[in-house]
Amino acid sequence: MAQDARPLSLAVSEGTSGGIDAATARKKYAPMADRLSAALGRKVEVAFVREFAALEEGMRDGKFDFVIARPSDYPARGLRDYRYQYVANAEPEGHCMLVVRADSPVKAVADLRGKTFVLPEEVAYMTRFCRAELRDKGIDLSKESVFYVREQGAIPFGLEKGIADVGGLASYSGAVRKWRESGQRILHESVGQPYMPVVGHPGLSPGDIAKARQVLVGLSSDEAGQAFLRQLGITGFSASEEDRLRKLLGWLGV
Repeated sequence: MAQDARPLSLAVSEGTSGGIDAATARKKYAPMADRLSAALGRKVEVAFVREFAALEEGMRDGKFDFVIARPSDYPARGLRDYRYQYVANAEPEGHCMLVVRADSPVKAVADLRGKTFVLPEEVAYMTRFCRAELRDKGIDLSKESVFYVREQGAIPFGLEKGIADVGGLASYSGAVRKWRESGQRILHESVGQPYMPVVGHPGLSPGDIAKARQVLVGLSSDEAGQAFLRQLGITGFSASEEDRLRKLLGWLGV
């Protein structure tokens, strides 16, 4: 770690489809950075990271002091591959939602064999998430017909136009909320996994990790913190999912 006078960095990644830019990210996450600054006695500055490659490179090189990211596999890589330390994760947890049209004859996951799937890009976290869930339910996607699309928002379109029979959406996506609101059907909600984890640099002291954890878990205890959580689309932070986050990559098969 550099000298204590150096500001600490809070790397923020909402993924390539997060829809925010650097200025928006700094404003959005400023309440979190400000509270961390006060607790740690050092200024914490938001560093927006749009590309996943840059996020992983930054962890590999020890460039980032804290990382908060969705999808969750990148903070998990920080733990497994780059000795980062677990701080907390957002609540509620994330799920793969398997969705079908309201008039679909499919009634259960077992009925999906031989059907056509539409999922995000093949390397996307949620695609890997859905693939692992289906694997555990006895369905091997490598043996099924699958369309991959760049944006989750294109998945409902594929279902509505009859291009595919079932789609996989993130439980925290706007697409799945709109799907529900339009009267369409959620066929299956997967097992949950830690969502939007926060990890800290390997050189941070146990005391600083504990202070950061206390800040995040305490955000739900006052009105300003609750307002910040609402704009992130979460209800709070928990510090109880380190073991599951460390097991996530193995479950995903990466």
